[in-house]
Amino acid sequence: MNSQKEVTRGQISGAISQLIDSKEIIRVGRGLYSKDTLSIKKTTNDEAEDTLKNDIYSILSKIEDELKKYKIHTILGEKHVMKQDFLHLKAPGNWINDPNGFIYYEGKYHLFYQHFPYAPMWGTMHWGHAVSTDLVQWQHEKIALFPTKNYDRNGVFSGSAVEKDGKMYLYYTANRYLKEQDENIHVADGGYEESQAMIISEDGFHFDNWNGKKQIIPAVRDDEIADSMDTRDPKVWEENGVYYMILGSTYRHETGRVILYSSPDGENWSYLSQCRMENYGYMIECPDLFEVNGYRIFTGCPVTPVKCGDEVEYVAVSGYCFADFNTETGKLMLEDNYSLIDYGGDFYAQQSNLDEEGRRVMIGWMRMPKAVEEIIPWNGMMSLPRVVEVQDGKVRFRVHPNVRRGLLEKSFSRKMPESREPFCIKKTFHEGDWLNIGGYQISMEKGAICTDRSLVFTHIDSKKLHCTIPYGGEKAELEIFVEPNLIEIFVNDGEYVLSNVVYELQREIQGEIYTIFGY
Repeated sequence: MNSQKEVTRGQISGAISQLIDSKEIIRVGRGLYSKDTLSIKKTTNDEAEDTLKNDIYSILSKIEDELKKYKIHTILGEKHVMKQDFLHLKAPGNWINDPNGFIYYEGKYHLFYQHFPYAPMWGTMHWGHAVSTDLVQWQHEKIALFPTKNYDRNGVFSGSAVEKDGKMYLYYTANRYLKEQDENIHVADGGYEESQAMIISEDGFHFDNWNGKKQIIPAVRDDEIADSMDTRDPKVWEENGVYYMILGSTYRHETGRVILYSSPDGENWSYLSQCRMENYGYMIECPDLFEVNGYRIFTGCPVTPVKCGDEVEYVAVSGYCFADFNTETGKLMLEDNYSLIDYGGDFYAQQSNLDEEGRRVMIGWMRMPKAVEEIIPWNGMMSLPRVVEVQDGKVRFRVHPNVRRGLLEKSFSRKMPESREPFCIKKTFHEGDWLNIGGYQISMEKGAICTDRSLVFTHIDSKKLHCTIPYGGEKAELEIFVEPNLIEIFVNDGEYVLSNVVYELQREIQGEIYTIFGY
């Protein structure tokens, strides 16, 4: 960290909003133009080209001047302006989805992620890479993994990381289309196959995509063992000198299942067992298995096909349950039904890791239906880090203590910070209480916490607009973290969590008796 305060994406967004309000810059479609460009139609083609070339520098200069009002400094025109994130890791531009390879290694947290670096939409997957010393301040690094082999030519899909002999071992699902679409090579035209692969890094920053990859589990052709198309997302861990891998899969595209492999060295793998679950959708993605407070916990993402008229919509959620895993027999047993990790419907593809204090910490992908239109459009962000604990036999997902560090109580205000920086609201809810945060509404009705984002989230499905947390009692303590495109509500210190993506929050806060905290 240098001596100057690092610029954050929220501060850049706030500066842009202020400049748009003052008409110093103009938004046209997906572009930003300085007011000087408005006369472009009166110029010749050559003059217009020169004006457009200079326009980005004019905009950056205006943003720089606006940021200086808050004593924030950046480097005009440098490409790394969007390389830092605070609290929520966001796409550095274009698209991200699942968190991958989440690990504390050599004094830093490494979080890789599914990344399409060419457009704010899903495409051929790469692994982006970010690091942090505290899970709060994030620095984007260069792309870590990208397709180079025939078996991963159509995507380096999700996976995990472990440390072995001082090195970082990355495991991922390699995707290969049997045929690509003629008009969009990033989408399969019919079938595809998935295998499992790995790569070893000496330091966690350098990855030899050309010579360092190894296919460790080829596509399985026996349906009784695995599905050749849909077996993916390897989560690897070491336990009592043995390495285990759990994979998400489907049985005949009817029943969700997870598959277990074991290895003596993390490189040579043998099939161990599987667990089929009729109540876990037709497919399970992003499985994880870990121990907390003496309890074995399974997390995964059941995918369920739901018929909507003539269309079939796939509903995918993040769930958890208690599990029993016998390391001697390799047999895994899960509870018949799962509970939701998050009740907002946007949290997905969670991945966990031990932090430097040995706490089990989890981060998930927040699904966004459309890109955020900034200088560089982006789509996708990560949740706050959450500590997984078991209290009184119930799993809780608490805000990581590093997130609270640095929070300071602010003078009572009914306006959000002009800088658009993240902030936190704490409020005790009783029956009939409500809060409106820039158009996002929270209320307590019949003992349940209810949210309505219909004013700040456009979606035709009402289930996406209104969310409810189960009965919380006569009162509920809410800790609400707010940033321009995400609101995360922690109820009773992680007893329940509800996270919603939002767009175009207004600045006004309405409601009674709350406390606001900022950074």
